[in-house]
Amino acid sequence: MVSTDRLLAFAGMSSLLILIPGPSVLFVIGRALAQGRRAALTTVAGNTLGACVLVVAVALGVGSVVERSLLVFTALKLAGAAYLVHLGVRAWRRRGSLHAAFTGGRAGRGGLRTCWEGFAVGVSNPKTIVFFAAVLPQFVDRDRGHVAAQMLLLGLVFNVIAVVCDSLWGLVASTAREWFAGSPRRLSLVGGAGGLTMIGLGITVAAAGPKD
Repeated sequence: MVSTDRLLAFAGMSSLLILIPGPSVLFVIGRALAQGRRAALTTVAGNTLGACVLVVAVALGVGSVVERSLLVFTALKLAGAAYLVHLGVRAWRRRGSLHAAFTGGRAGRGGLRTCWEGFAVGVSNPKTIVFFAAVLPQFVDRDRGHVAAQMLLLGLVFNVIAVVCDSLWGLVASTAREWFAGSPRRLSLVGGAGGLTMIGLGITVAAAGPKD
């Protein structure tokens, strides 16, 4: 299976990506501000289910193709890095508009529908798609075999970290609604920091060497 050093390195990079306020996090926080703690945690559950679908898809399909072809791996890695930089630049440029995303909630909805909408956001999250397809295969040790199982394990690590971090975002937002929603400048700082971190992550992905 995955060696300890690769597992820890993947966990560190996953944490860096997850901590950045991206589509899923903003959706969770928006629900927390608009509907409270329960809606936020239900959204986290839906997001996680969506990410699990992506992990399985990569492990059983796309990941295997990427793992066997250096050309596909390199092309996907560079495309993913470019897209991460693009997302970072866009987040930086739009950092002043986050206030509307945090305060534009609607009336409460049923738990099942909230979970489903969280799933839709999670399974279509461009950050997660790029990360699983372009970054996750780099941490697989082919010499140890069981490539699909290694990818599933790495995906599980990612999702455990995501559940913890996203839940914390939701809990903090639900208990500090007025503090977050009442200051556009605070939201701007969060968005700007997230954008810069995303750009740095994209550069790191592009600079990563080929498979061993």
